[in-house]
Amino acid sequence: MTYVDGFVVPVPTANREVYRQFAERAAAVFKEHGALKVVECWGDDVPEGKVTSFPMAIKRKDDETVVFSWVVWPSHQSRDEGMKAVMADPRLQPDKNQMPFDGQRLIYGGFEVIVDA
Repeated sequence: MTYVDGFVVPVPTANREVYRQFAERAAAVFKEHGALKVVECWGDDVPEGKVTSFPMAIKRKDDETVVFSWVVWPSHQSRDEGMKAVMADPRLQPDKNQMPFDGQRLIYGGFEVIVDA
C-alpha cells in the first residue's frame, strides 16, 4: 500500500511564483528518489478557526498563504529510503536566503493509506 507525506507551510503571498518554481524543482528531486507523485496546493479557501485550523497550526501571518502539499510513495520503506536521499541531495540543501517560506513553521507527517477510492 502507498505511503503519503503531508506538509502544511505558510508562504508569503508575494512569494507565490518563487515558491511554485521551488516546488517544481523539489518535485523533480523527490521523483528521482522514488516518489510517485508530488502535489502542491496554494490556499484559496482556508478559514481561520476558533479552536484549531491550518492558519493557526502554522501561525500564519496576514501577508502569508497556507500551502498544503503531499508526496505519494510506493511504500513506507521506499519513503524512508527516498526521503533520506532527498534530504541529502545538494539541490535541496536549505539556504535561508533562498527559501521562499519559513521552514520553522512547516508542519509535516507520514501517513499510512487506509482508503484510496
